[in-house]
Amino acid sequence: MLSVPVSQQMAIGIDIGGTNTVFGIVDHRGEISYRGAISTKKHDKFEDYIDELYEAILPAINQFGIDKLIRGIGIGAPNGNFYTGKIEYAPNLPWKGEIALAEIIQAKFNLPAALTNDANAAAVGEMTYGAAKGMKDFIMITLGTGVGSGIVVNGELVYGHDGFAGELGHTIIVPGGRKHWSTGVHGSLETYTSATGVTLTAIELLEKYKDKPSILRNYDTDEIDSRLIYDCAIQGDEIAKETYYFTGEILGKALANFVMFSSPEAIILFGGLCKAGSLLFQPTKKHMEENLLPIFQNKVQIIPSELKESDAAILGASALVWELK
Repeated sequence: MLSVPVSQQMAIGIDIGGTNTVFGIVDHRGEISYRGAISTKKHDKFEDYIDELYEAILPAINQFGIDKLIRGIGIGAPNGNFYTGKIEYAPNLPWKGEIALAEIIQAKFNLPAALTNDANAAAVGEMTYGAAKGMKDFIMITLGTGVGSGIVVNGELVYGHDGFAGELGHTIIVPGGRKHWSTGVHGSLETYTSATGVTLTAIELLEKYKDKPSILRNYDTDEIDSRLIYDCAIQGDEIAKETYYFTGEILGKALANFVMFSSPEAIILFGGLCKAGSLLFQPTKKHMEENLLPIFQNKVQIIPSELKESDAAILGASALVWELK
């Protein structure tokens, strides 16, 4: 372990997304002093990708001094397994099967490395730098292209026996409901409360209320997305506002289940959909409380993440480093 005080140590955070890989150098307060990015999709060979990543990060390592300041590397990735250090069969990455990423990174950079999935990394980041600082029991829900989650109980992230616990986005909240575009399962939370799910809801409501005027009717179906729905809702469009209410109703019912599972102090929502503010948060809170047993009611906050969206992936990954033994 480094001999310099923690206050002077730095962590490298790497987030591997389906399109881009972003990275940064982070101090213990969550300040990012160096950042960069490379394409995830550019290299068919994983070895070539690692070589480019190394070359991209090397100037930062040289700048801060590997022997003096950098404690280790944390990585967030789809299907990243904390226990094994492997990416396991990630559907949206170009490299298939199992990849021993933590081991490969550790050998390449000669630094300790830890890996987890992107949603778990977000939860660790929130606990280290954000709204969950000081909390020992909370649930992080990421509402973006998909719905991810991280569950913290007694100050520890819940990984389960195989490293894959906490896939709350794939829990069934509407039995027999929408078919998921990837898994084929019907009625999962992700099919309703992801950006794609919100878009599907708006399109369904336009069809259901054919006589109700809406700004959204000025667009072709393939032009409607969550950003447009948000813009219309802010302008007072009733269909767009109803879309958020319905989304909050589904999310609130799901959160009631999650609360009765782990009794968290707070549920922290993160991601692009949270920009809707009270349009989403109010119906979510209402329907969560209505579906809780009295012993759980009015105890759990629903709060937005305090991590800047553009920084969250790097911060979450870097936070793994402070947990390295």
